[in-house]
Amino acid sequence: MRAAQRYDQVVITGLAHLDAPDVVSSTELEDRLGDTLARLRITPGLLEKLSGIVERRVWDEGTMPSEVAARAGEEALARSGVDRDAIGALINTSVSRDHLEPSTASIVHGRMELPSEAVNFDLGNACLGFLNGMNLVATMIEHGEIDHGLVVAGETSRFAMESTIARLAGPEATRHMFHEQFATLTVGSGAVAMVLSRADGPGGHRFLGGLGRASTTGNADLCVGQADEMRTDTRGLLMAGMELAGRTWKEAVDTFSWDAAGYDVYCLHQVSKVHTRAVAEQLQLAEERFPSQYPRLGNIGPAGVPTVLSKAVEDGTVTDGSRVMLMGVGSGINAAAAEVLW
Repeated sequence: MRAAQRYDQVVITGLAHLDAPDVVSSTELEDRLGDTLARLRITPGLLEKLSGIVERRVWDEGTMPSEVAARAGEEALARSGVDRDAIGALINTSVSRDHLEPSTASIVHGRMELPSEAVNFDLGNACLGFLNGMNLVATMIEHGEIDHGLVVAGETSRFAMESTIARLAGPEATRHMFHEQFATLTVGSGAVAMVLSRADGPGGHRFLGGLGRASTTGNADLCVGQADEMRTDTRGLLMAGMELAGRTWKEAVDTFSWDAAGYDVYCLHQVSKVHTRAVAEQLQLAEERFPSQYPRLGNIGPAGVPTVLSKAVEDGTVTDGSRVMLMGVGSGINAAAAEVLW
């Protein structure tokens, strides 16, 4: 059985992203770890060289995920032209949460003063959360349950970054610890929101859906994150992720007759230059089709794919009529691809 999500009645009516205000360069992070790098004989410049990330952004101290998710949600709602009372569902998809309880979605719901009829909850699936949220809202629209839904994500990386630097700056830090927690130093902050609507009104951009696949057996420990750290088998995760992404893409091609060369823009989950290059090579496409936000934003988790799309629309890379592919791989591991006609 080939489980897939295809939609005939769903459009994107609103999309907005927020960049965090405080810029932290890779050079600055390495300067703070100078004694450890010297002791472990790690060459300065390795962070930027391996990841391609020049800098990442973080929110001001004390900023909560719900705050920035709600701000992005307000902007997306304003751009959509949809009345807030018409929103039937709010799904928060960020890895970052205000608390374990209540849900961050409920706090965003309250901040935005959405109607009491609007169902709201958190949906978590590492870096694929936003794509999963889009699919869920689209399914609700397609089945006639709601007319409009809002998907949000607000990622805050400051605490994890600072905790990791403090840990690696200590005398107990080893080369193994540095490499295992290297990925935490590539994470950034950001917020994004999208309004999806029934395709019977004016305007909107077709969300056609796609499919997702899982490869969870033996892969759950390739990347394990907590609030204050993330431990990653970088090479193992890349290899397993690319293998799953390749299989997922092949099934999508077989199922939907997709043609890699037929898409104008690929909005890829932003991890690093190694990951982006590997995907481009696998699809035999020029890297120019993959707008790169990671050099200035770092890895912003589930906010990454929709932020790439939002920025591509903003700078004119995506225009009316563009065929766009949304793609990502998330810890666990899972992969997904979805099609948008702008």
